[in-house]
Amino acid sequence: MSSPISYDLQGQGGGQYISSASGLITGNFRWIQVITDTVFSDIGSLNIDDFDELVGETVPAGIGIGGKFDFIQLTSGVVIAYYA
Repeated sequence: MSSPISYDLQGQGGGQYISSASGLITGNFRWIQVITDTVFSDIGSLNIDDFDELVGETVPAGIGIGGKFDFIQLTSGVVIAYYA
């Protein structure tokens, strides 16, 4: 049997499609998969210092970002945020 963390990182705990049209999304997310080149307008990380410095930078498609996230908002692009 997989551990709960492994289960979540495999996407089996579900996730949320987020685009620039989604507005500010709040939740308890463990992993963000960047689907198209994306610019974050706001992002909250509970365990990564100074992660907000990523705001305004272009993150290329295919990048995965692990951590604890409680809100996400995009200027452009599409991500899937997987629940913790």
